[in-house]
Amino acid sequence: MNMFTSLDRVLRRSLLALPLALLASLPTHAATWELDAKESKVIFKYSFEGKPYQGEFKNVKATFDIDPLNPGACKFKVTIPITDLAVDSKEVRDYLHDVELFDVDQFPTASFEAAKCSLKSPKSFVADGSLTIRDQTHPISFPFNLDVDVAKARFHLTSQVTIQRLKFGVGQGYWANTSAVPNDVVVAVDVYAVPKK
Repeated sequence: MNMFTSLDRVLRRSLLALPLALLASLPTHAATWELDAKESKVIFKYSFEGKPYQGEFKNVKATFDIDPLNPGACKFKVTIPITDLAVDSKEVRDYLHDVELFDVDQFPTASFEAAKCSLKSPKSFVADGSLTIRDQTHPISFPFNLDVDVAKARFHLTSQVTIQRLKFGVGQGYWANTSAVPNDVVVAVDVYAVPKK
């Protein structure tokens, strides 16, 4: 029985049994996982003048450190290259890169870091950390659903959160007005993590 088979069985048991089973099935040292960029997606959804739009953050890099002796002290480190975001229109992309929105010349990346995880069910947890966009850093909690793909030896993590763009300075001048572009932006995460080589 390999580590992934054991973990998959663990996730199907009761929440109370999870921490002890993790200790028995995972290595006795912290393990590091990394994002499988080819099969992962990080989507942002917004609206403009009442019409829904979305884009994708490309080339996202992330590592996940998990210590089986202290599962709550997980460490997530995510780097999002804003310069590589993809949208349907070059004009929209130029607007998003501009000084009044993401200002990629000064702030080419965004980041999320977490150092605490709390289990909510056998297949879900919350990662508490901080999100940095432009020069603004604020606390944020990402609720994740977790599945184990035993056949491919990887984790599948999904999440969806709503952030307020103005809180992070994404919207200066004309774009500070929320009548055309609402303050709320949804970030949908659908990523796979594999053992770091």
